[in-house]
Amino acid sequence: MITRILVSACLMGQAVRYDGASKPLVHPAIDRWRREGRLVTICPEMTAGMPVPRPPAEIEGGRTGAEVLAGRARVLERTGGDVTAEFRRAAQNALALASETNCRFALLIDGSRSCGSGFIYDGRFSGERVAGEGVTAALLRANGIEVYSDRDIEALVARAG
Repeated sequence: MITRILVSACLMGQAVRYDGASKPLVHPAIDRWRREGRLVTICPEMTAGMPVPRPPAEIEGGRTGAEVLAGRARVLERTGGDVTAEFRRAAQNALALASETNCRFALLIDGSRSCGSGFIYDGRFSGERVAGEGVTAALLRANGIEVYSDRDIEALVARAG
């Protein structure tokens, strides 16, 4: 059975980010994995019914996705809306898709409150980065899926082939 890689839709050029943009990742491994049928594309937030564009959201207080999953932190929009439930649902949807399609690895956009795996933003909409992971990245890791950021694609290539 082929091992697949769950990949952020914005990295695949889909305009699904909160601001309606994409962040395409160009790398020879992406092209090869696509040809081999190994990529499973997802925007967790879109699977939870969130629109594009949508208000920017961050995890409050510079906390992490694991704390959101544990009920100790919320995901708040700049406008004040609480979208914690949507982000939890998004993470569950990503985990379900990864499980159904045999994804052992995930390649996710860093900085996202869903997909960030090395850093997220500080929860004050200041543009300041803090070490941490988003809600989806935390849930995937907690369930044994190796998560890599777009900045760590060479490490993923070494692990996934």
